[in-house]
Amino acid sequence: MTIHLDPDELAACVSCGLCLPECPTYRATGEEGLSPRGRIAAMRAVDAGAPIDDAFERMMQTCVQCRACETACPSSVPFGRLMEGARQALAPRSVPAWQRAAYRVLGRHRALVALSGLGGVAQRLGVVPAAVARRLALPKLPVRQGRLVPTGEDVWLFTGCVMDAWQRPVHQASVAVLDAVHVGVALPGPGAACCGALHVHAGLHTEATRLAHRTIAAFPGSAPILVDSAGCGAALKDYGYLLGTPAAAEFAARVFDISEWVAGRADQLPKSKEGAAKRRIAIQDPCHLRHVQRAESHVRTVLRPYGELVELDDDGRCCGAGGAYSVLQPELAGIVRTQKVATISAARADVVASANPGCAMWLGAVGVPTRHPMEIIAETAGLLGPKPGSERPPKMLRWLASSGRFGSGWSR
Repeated sequence: MTIHLDPDELAACVSCGLCLPECPTYRATGEEGLSPRGRIAAMRAVDAGAPIDDAFERMMQTCVQCRACETACPSSVPFGRLMEGARQALAPRSVPAWQRAAYRVLGRHRALVALSGLGGVAQRLGVVPAAVARRLALPKLPVRQGRLVPTGEDVWLFTGCVMDAWQRPVHQASVAVLDAVHVGVALPGPGAACCGALHVHAGLHTEATRLAHRTIAAFPGSAPILVDSAGCGAALKDYGYLLGTPAAAEFAARVFDISEWVAGRADQLPKSKEGAAKRRIAIQDPCHLRHVQRAESHVRTVLRPYGELVELDDDGRCCGAGGAYSVLQPELAGIVRTQKVATISAARADVVASANPGCAMWLGAVGVPTRHPMEIIAETAGLLGPKPGSERPPKMLRWLASSGRFGSGWSR
């Protein structure tokens, strides 16, 4: 088994250590091998002929891939690309069959929505143990989805996989905010069911490129593509590197985080509805918005009219979600989250704004009141009508719940 990394990129690291305080796993463990420079040293050794063994696998698999080290690095080491290359070499031995199967579902949107609906039923019938829900950071899964309606053709909205299946209200809020600033929204077809971000993180390069080609084909024309998931946005903006084609680079140039786009129209945002109390809003910068897209300032621009913004005193450190990291590395992810929650608690905010669904779910699983910036705007400005009664289950399921056959019964 070999590892194919750019020797110039490996050589760029001068082991200065400025990345150490920014690395969540180094802060959690104090282990040099779980720091960026320690991991690069291991990559160099393997590139020079050392075997890929369990120790090397642990060093690579425990990385959150937050890329905070890139922001801190004076030598501009592309650590994210190096880690993706290492993970690609490890994938045959480190990605189990169950993970590959789960990732295949992400690109099959109807199957994902159906499974999510079944999961929502199981949650309400008390079939899903609370410990399992906490381990997976599961939100309250929808049983029935509210409809997402296109409003025009000025921009596309990338809907994605988990984001659309589990957090469609964020999309609905995004469409409402865009409508308020007079921007019509087009919705893609099933080809945009998954951007492949988790596949890239896992080293599943072939599947990631297949999904990237399919996604690009789902957005014809030249209209901007807006994304309300920071992780997906970072992946889409990196298609030029992933695929290495001019068409992919042209596509990537059309991609914007939704706050990045709306910030240019901040003067058109609606005022808070009458009687809306101004809340203290703590800003949690998702790593892929801050360190990859470098677009975190726009969240502050769009939220400033709707509350008192509170900056966390940890300089944007990771929350530990990391896509599927919280599932695959729960112990380390839990330590990192505990540190983040302590910082959030000290801020004494009413709500936490996070532009990434993984962060929102991971923090929400321990009771942190987390909302997407577009949800905060839409709610404060009164852009959304009353929620439809989509949580009410079909009659048969209500009968099963009331009969006591499946645990504690249905609850909203």
